[in-house]
Formats: sequence, structure tokens, C-alpha cells
Amino acid sequence: MKKNAPIIQQEFGFYSLENWKAEGFLKGDEDLKEIFGFDGRTMLALEGLGWCEASFCPAFPEKLLEDRGEYELVQDFAGRHVLYFKGRRDGFMPEYVDHPVKDWDTWERDVKWRLSPDAEGRFTGMTEHAASFSNLIKQHDYMVAQCAIGGYMYLRSLVGPEGILYMVYDEPKLVHDMMKTWFELADRIIAFHQKYMKLDELFLAEDICYNHGPLIAPDMIREFLFPYYQQLIANIKARQKDKTRHLHIQIDTDGDCRPVIPVYQEIGADYFSPFEVASGCDVVELRKQYPQILMRGGIDKRILAAGKDAISREIDRIMPFMKEQGGYIPVCDHGVPAEVKFEDYLHYRNLMRCF
Repeated sequence: MKKNAPIIQQEFGFYSLENWKAEGFLKGDEDLKEIFGFDGRTMLALEGLGWCEASFCPAFPEKLLEDRGEYELVQDFAGRHVLYFKGRRDGFMPEYVDHPVKDWDTWERDVKWRLSPDAEGRFTGMTEHAASFSNLIKQHDYMVAQCAIGGYMYLRSLVGPEGILYMVYDEPKLVHDMMKTWFELADRIIAFHQKYMKLDELFLAEDICYNHGPLIAPDMIREFLFPYYQQLIANIKARQKDKTRHLHIQIDTDGDCRPVIPVYQEIGADYFSPFEVASGCDVVELRKQYPQILMRGGIDKRILAAGKDAISREIDRIMPFMKEQGGYIPVCDHGVPAEVKFEDYLHYRNLMRCF
């Protein structure tokens, strides 16, 4: 972490692009990097371990289960029963009606075999992909992050957010078996990648917090997630050819991460995102409390929609301090909302280019 280092210019993502196109500000083929002053690629992200859902091989068959007039109940690729608006799959939060794992029988019959490292087709194309990444690293010295669905998000996608809260008490051995399966797949895929390249970061898409704190108790995090995280991290480090190279552990928490930062620091996590301001996360205050962690996020999506004066005040409050402290990548604390005006976002980006 370097104090007063140049700020990496990035963005989390956009929900606003279609509006900006409809309003005539974008045509659709523009380079956003040029328009908004974003930096070029600095990191390569390795996949193969899921994101918001596990990496099923094969995936569940997607099928219509029930026509409900304006809505339709669908089995998705992760085996969940999901209620959508008819004919629409994106742009809103659907209702998750059911999840594939209810007990040992459904776990072993329907799910576990889909997560086997030895599933047919699991490694198809991966040798070529890894070799391509290896060549890019030699040419550009990119950093490399292995991305993976985190243990909590994985369990939640299999059992449901309410179901997992009961299962950790009613069927703890089943939860451990699911996490053991998570670990075995993650360890095999990462070991494969490490044959071709070094790793700089393990990114865990955890989404473990909501607007008032964690969705599962810290003691449950320690009991059901940490043993597998600790072994995975130890194995990654043991396989690194350069034993002096630091492995960053990034936790994508969502929500109010303040209660879980010290918990995840117990396993060596030193990088957190996205610091959602509406959930009480203020990167300035958290930097004062945790001067050594890396931080990404923390730009209030609501303020980006509140006009130029509000944006200017917020950037003046955050950026001089955070740049002086170092270790911060400022991006919207989730995708830029549809209601953000193009000219206001451009004003924000022009301010950020000064840092």
C-alpha cells in the first residue's frame, strides 16, 4: 500500500447505459475507457469456480415449471425455482421460491455430482485459456486474481438464505459435506491454474452482509467456512513458486461489512469491497479504523443521482484523504443506477481524473 499513489480509474458496472443510449449520449459502440477516463486492464480474472452460483457441470436443465399469467415459475441453471415476469429475466430482482438442497438425499442425488472436479467436460478448453493468460502476463505483467463463489453465497444458492440458517443447526454434517465439496473443486481448479501462472489474489464473492450486518453469525462463519478457506489458502501459498509473493484475499461482502471485517481478518483477508454507503459503510471512517486493509467501492450510488453539487461535495470529502492514505480504488458501491444522468456521471468522472 503506497500513500499518495495514483488512483486506479475503474467502475463497478452500469445499469444506466441503456438510458444514456436512448437519450442520445451513447450510440453503443463507444469506448467507455476513452469517454470516462478509465485505466486499461491491470488484472486478469481466472474463472471456473462460479460467481453467484456454484460451477455446476453439467448445469441443471432450465425449464418452465408453471405459467402464472403475468409471471412464470422457472427452474434455472442452478436448480432453483425462480419467479420471473413473463418474458423478462434481467433488470429486476426475481423471487426465489425453492432451492435444490433440502436434505442428504437431494444433495447427493441432484447436486453433489454436478460439483465433482472429475465431471466430464470440467476442464474442456482450460489448458488453452490458461496458456493464453500466461502469455498475456509475460507481455504485460498483469496481476492475476482467482475468482470464486464464496462459501456463504454457495450455501445460500443451494439451500436458500432462510434454509441455511436452520441447516447449520439441524444438519451440520450436511453443511460440512457441502463445504468439503466446495473446497475440493476449488482446490483442483486453482491447482490447475497455478501450473501456468502465479496468483496475486483470491477473490471470494461472498455477499454475506445486508443493510444491518451479516446474514449469518460470526461463529457460524468460523465453524462452517473458515476451515475450508484456511486449507485452500494454505494450499495456494504452498504451490506458489515465489514464496515471497503476497496473496491478497478479497472478500466481496455487500451490505454493512463493518461487523465482519475483523472476523475475516482472522484468515488473512486484507481486501474488502464494495462498502455500500446506504448500509452505513463510510470508507473515510473505516480507513481510520483499518489503516492496512485494501478497499474498493464506497462511492454512494445515491449521490451520483443527486446532481453535480452533491457529487462535488462527496468527492471533496472522500478523495483527498483516501488518496493520501493509499490502498483505495474508488468505484460506485454497486452498478451506476439507471437514474444517474449522463452529464452528472461525466462530472463525477472529470473530478476523479484529477486524482
